Amino acid sequence: MADLPTTFDGTVQIAVIGGTGLQKLEGYSPVATVNPETPWGFPSAPIHILQHNNVPVAFLSRHGASHEYAPHEVPNRANIAALRSIGVRTVIAFSAVGSLQEEIRPRDFVVPDQVIDRTKGIRPFTFFEKGVVGHVGFADPFDAQIAKVVQKCGHALEGEGIKLHDKGTIICMEGPQFSTRAESNMYRSWGGSVINMSALPEAKLAREAEMVYQMICMATDYDCWHSTEDVDVAMVMGHMAANGGNARRLVGAVLDELIKDEHKDLVIGTHWVGATTGMIQFMTKAEGRGAEGVKNVEYLFPGVFSS
Repeated sequence: MADLPTTFDGTVQIAVIGGTGLQKLEGYSPVATVNPETPWGFPSAPIHILQHNNVPVAFLSRHGASHEYAPHEVPNRANIAALRSIGVRTVIAFSAVGSLQEEIRPRDFVVPDQVIDRTKGIRPFTFFEKGVVGHVGFADPFDAQIAKVVQKCGHALEGEGIKLHDKGTIICMEGPQFSTRAESNMYRSWGGSVINMSALPEAKLAREAEMVYQMICMATDYDCWHSTEDVDVAMVMGHMAANGGNARRLVGAVLDELIKDEHKDLVIGTHWVGATTGMIQFMTKAEGRGAEGVKNVEYLFPGVFSS
């Protein structure tokens, strides 16, 4: 793809953020590779613009083109801002996870509806700072409307070896180490369904950016609560490799569904428009706004403070 155009004149409304085991999207025609610089730097990898049924789709590898970013190093603000800058309003995020419950078996998929934050505050987690204060609702961290689309697609594929759980709570831990057994059992007692290192602050930033966001989780192991066997990379990657085709089929089915006209308003995030901008316009008075903070927010929402 080295000779592809580095600009794209159209608008891309749907993006996939790929995690461990899904570092590229196959079966789509490459159109361009863009790498927008944002106030928070460049995204973790160039964004590939792909085309399917005449609809452009963006793909971004969360951990970098060569998987060089540890979870706490991922430039999440740049990733979300870069996607929004090219027109993206809907993000389907893929993540490998550990299972905290017996019924969620390795290679099963989960459509989470809740998350518990166990990161340690070292990851930049908001766009609103430096003279612009903003608070957004996060009671339901994922988008219920897009979740229904994912659930529909997953259940339609159950005859092809895909097992999908309609809801669950993600424990998002700091990493990069895996949990201790005591931690793993504590998370189970909290009602955690799966555990990963990538849901946050990605989901929080997408909400601030008024974007539709849903994570699809694929269990690669039972975490360390299940037996005396330790969780290691070989175990995780073994299940990812064995189930990679299912992951690609599920993501592909979701994209095929989203490009239908009936989902047009959902894909452009109509139901989120104004959720952030309506608040930040009045939260910090004009005389108190910092120039850098204003500039940063204007990158996300051009003209927000002059409208």
